[in-house]
Amino acid sequence: MPAALPLDDQLCFSLYATSMAITRAYKPMLDRLGITYPQYLVLHALWEQDGRTVGAIAERLSLESSTITPLVKRLEAAGFVTRERNPNDERQVRVRLSDRGAAMREECGCLGEHLLDRAGMGVEQLGTLNHQVQALWKALRASTAHSTE
Repeated sequence: MPAALPLDDQLCFSLYATSMAITRAYKPMLDRLGITYPQYLVLHALWEQDGRTVGAIAERLSLESSTITPLVKRLEAAGFVTRERNPNDERQVRVRLSDRGAAMREECGCLGEHLLDRAGMGVEQLGTLNHQVQALWKALRASTAHSTE
């Protein structure tokens, strides 16, 4: 049996460690805004398309609905979103941005600039890297979907 590669030679670890570093870089700014990184992701999904269901938000973020529900409840308690049950299907909860949640979009605009500053990489270089990681993610999702059929 071949020996496992050192962690630094494993792509999965590099992606994990980078994700953690990005979250840590964002944390001070998100703390000032009064939201966590997962809450930021929920808000971002709603900035892309307001009025999504909890299930649609979960799908967009590649998470389970059971993970999204407490995030949405905390965002509602803080005044960033409202929740509304679908009168035709009580199982569906639609989430909409409040005025405060919509306004937060402008306040979060500096997160990307902050990352560029911290990374010491240009927009084009980070864009290329992002496209490569997205291609890997799509390929892995597709192969996982095929293997479960």
